[in-house]
Amino acid sequence: MARDASLFSGRPSELIGRQVAGYRIEREIGRGGMAVVYRARDLRLDRTVALKLLAPELARNDTFRLRFTHESRAAAAIDHPHIVPVYEAGETDGVLYIAMRYVEGSDLRHLLDRRGPLAPAAALRIAAQIASALDAAHEHGLVHRDVKPGNILVARGTDSDHPEHAYLTDFGLTKKSLSLTGFTTVGQFVGTLDYVAPEQISGRPVDGRCDVYGFACVVFECLAGRPPFRRDDDMALLWAHQYDQPPALTESRPDLAPQADAVFAQAMAKSPDDRHDSCLAFVAALRTALTGAAPGTDHPPTEVDLRAARPARDRPEPPPRWAEPVFRGRS
Repeated sequence: MARDASLFSGRPSELIGRQVAGYRIEREIGRGGMAVVYRARDLRLDRTVALKLLAPELARNDTFRLRFTHESRAAAAIDHPHIVPVYEAGETDGVLYIAMRYVEGSDLRHLLDRRGPLAPAAALRIAAQIASALDAAHEHGLVHRDVKPGNILVARGTDSDHPEHAYLTDFGLTKKSLSLTGFTTVGQFVGTLDYVAPEQISGRPVDGRCDVYGFACVVFECLAGRPPFRRDDDMALLWAHQYDQPPALTESRPDLAPQADAVFAQAMAKSPDDRHDSCLAFVAALRTALTGAAPGTDHPPTEVDLRAARPARDRPEPPPRWAEPVFRGRS
């Protein structure tokens, strides 16, 4: 596929209508420094997918190619309603690709650019969904390392009580922290500068608390309308993440409870040991600060024991996993 370099030279139309690894490309829906995402048709199963094609130079890096293949498989194994399912990942004609569920809607980046800061209730709803996705990934030994608004998709929810359904995506470029550390080079980090944790910048080992930091930066932006640190150049921004204390949320949103400032200060602590233990713990603390509601007083998740409806001899062990819902509404 000699012309694939054109994906990153401003001529994406050259691939429209072409077939790549059994997918017919229909239109471009997203673009970043390392990949282009297309809406495509799966010709084998006759369904619409999001097809991400990575920059050709990445496929020429043996370390990256090996890491990408292993981590895409690990991400595909996670069954969670707020993680975009990965259908397939591989390499064809020197190009790495990953096929995922196509989610109709927008991403959080476009939502914030269009609407500005979110109301606390909306920010908390989206944050709780993404926090559960991140914590589930951490339980599988995956650290995302690039939590940002562009990697959070927001589709229409099911009803007025659940107006949004948020998905976390882009797990194909994460780090399998427990068993794949040998696949990354010393000092290398994956992440977007507005949301990158201090330990990523310095090349120290990372775990789920790295995502707590980046996720807190995203939630801060949802409420404040801007990332926590804004500097004139990249080096100054990296310095701020490593050494400057995060600004108080109430400087941008004086209408919000001042207790939220302490929650963000903990979530964005320079040392991972000083942060919340999980993303859901951060969201619970933030909800308490913003609403005054004690943890656990909101409506708990509905749990159904399917074993109660059948004889003991027929009860499956372990219980069946939840089926992932599919939402088709347009934003």
